[in-house]
Amino acid sequence: MAKLNFGGVEENVVTRSEFPLEKAREVLKNETIAVLGYGVQGPGQSLNLKDNGFNVIVGQRKGSKSWDKAVEDGWVPGETLFEIGEACEKATIIEFLLSDAGQIAAWPTVKEHLTAGKALYFSHGFGITYNDKTGIIPPADVDVIMVAPKGSGTSLRRLFLQGKGINSSYAIYQDATGKAYERVIALGVGVGSGYLFETTFKREVYSDLTGERGTLMGAIQGIFAAQYQVLRENGHTPSEAFNETVEELSQSLMPLIAENGMDWMYANCSTTAQRGALDWWKKFRDATLPVFQSLYESVKTGNEAQISIDSNSKPDYREKLNAELKELHESEMWRTGETVRALRPERSK
Repeated sequence: MAKLNFGGVEENVVTRSEFPLEKAREVLKNETIAVLGYGVQGPGQSLNLKDNGFNVIVGQRKGSKSWDKAVEDGWVPGETLFEIGEACEKATIIEFLLSDAGQIAAWPTVKEHLTAGKALYFSHGFGITYNDKTGIIPPADVDVIMVAPKGSGTSLRRLFLQGKGINSSYAIYQDATGKAYERVIALGVGVGSGYLFETTFKREVYSDLTGERGTLMGAIQGIFAAQYQVLRENGHTPSEAFNETVEELSQSLMPLIAENGMDWMYANCSTTAQRGALDWWKKFRDATLPVFQSLYESVKTGNEAQISIDSNSKPDYREKLNAELKELHESEMWRTGETVRALRPERSK
């Protein structure tokens, strides 16, 4: 483990050069890893682990679409694909990658098979941090660890296939065996992490829920919608409004920011853009800061967790979700986006 300085703050970071894949394989050579759930993170993590040479099986409810998807991806029923209970029984490490609501439902089954010395692995701190709401309280004689890739399972798999890695956080909630650190870092390397930075279950879920509702998804959609509306109300065409709001950001500027930082991007745009951006960014910060403060408090108090649990446990949740997603899809901005994406050069080749 190395201590790296980030803006004057030291953090514990583990890189693949100091904990290579060969070492990870050695640490886990006698372990059977059961990946429960084949939805968001399950496919990427399980396939990466398998391709990296680890002993992996998948646990999923038989007859579900996710079961069929696992079969399509090469997992063999009765050999590497099992019902959740059977996968838990066979495993020494249980990767609990079901949705938050799914974890609550499956917890009695998982807990039954958490015998002494096993490890319970998460990629999200929700179930443990809000265990007063989820009921997920592991026995004292198992390791409880987390590797949380900072991106979707799709991105994790795509970057892995490109020979790259996505950064992940890691945490140890409970070290019953004395092996929790080596286990969690080995798993982090095995699933394809770029580097691993230390956190806690609580810090991970607080930052994650804030980010999802904030700049990663909720805030950016709100800002997109507001700017698009203002441009359209002032006579700009849908194509022009979308290109100036979304397309230029996602296709041109975000890759530059990812590669070199915002300061570099500012320094390499027109002087008019520089001046405007420097004059206006603090106004947007000041306008949105109270919203982010309110959001973080809602996460910290458990209010967001309760809303999520209540909503996701309703029998008509999927129908309501689809209706909300349909509203987004059918908005003029995103229908315009569909047309714009189809006109990109690579689509016309």
